[in-house]
Amino acid sequence: MDRPVVTLENADAVYDYYRDHQQNRRVARLAYGALAGRFRPRVRYGDGARERLRSLIYDDTRLIIAVNHVSETDPYTVAAAAWSSALRPVIGRTRVLAKDELFVETEPTGRKRVIAERTSQRRRIEMMGGIPVFRSRDHGLRAVSRAGSQMMDLCAERLSRGDDLAIFPEGTCNDGDPAVLQHVGSGVGHIIARARSRGVEPKLVVMGLHYGPPPGKYRSASVHIDVPEIDLPDKPVSISRTVAEYLQVAVELSVRQY
Repeated sequence: MDRPVVTLENADAVYDYYRDHQQNRRVARLAYGALAGRFRPRVRYGDGARERLRSLIYDDTRLIIAVNHVSETDPYTVAAAAWSSALRPVIGRTRVLAKDELFVETEPTGRKRVIAERTSQRRRIEMMGGIPVFRSRDHGLRAVSRAGSQMMDLCAERLSRGDDLAIFPEGTCNDGDPAVLQHVGSGVGHIIARARSRGVEPKLVVMGLHYGPPPGKYRSASVHIDVPEIDLPDKPVSISRTVAEYLQVAVELSVRQY
């Protein structure tokens, strides 16, 4: 299937394409390793979290990796942290939700077009397992309603087929206090609820990121990973509240450990 143009009007074709898209796992591992060398995150864990994470991965348990969002470089920091942590085995089979504008491509001509195709932002995001999200703040709540439901169904399907999912549940970069999580919407809760309807019980992994006092340095970010020993609630809103609660703790610890 040809790569579709990523626009809200083309959402049906977009999600049909990403339903089966699979990045080259070997290339992904090489790229994640290179990002780890460039960004050099300092990864720490909650008590027993590294061992629980290794055990969940060994048992082939599906993971929902929730990360706070403080910079446009966060996806690359998360990739670097994955390589530098117990998450390394899931590289290449993790989907990452990313805003649709990251998938927009320019149309250069001639030799520049060949170079752009090799290095385009969209290809980098796809290499990381990206799935486009059409945000209500960009397109309007009513306009994105159907596309949002398609995206959540797609995530649940990918989870049921053996992928993990990384998500920035705040939905947008935090321009305020980086130690305080923004509002977490119900999207992550709906994704988990839909995954359960397909027979999947994902486990929550929280990852707090902190780059230091503003403006912050994107190298050597403080990363705190925890795997709460909990069973997530039943209702989507309650699930999202629980995700926010544990992610806030991880954020505070990443700030404290910077």
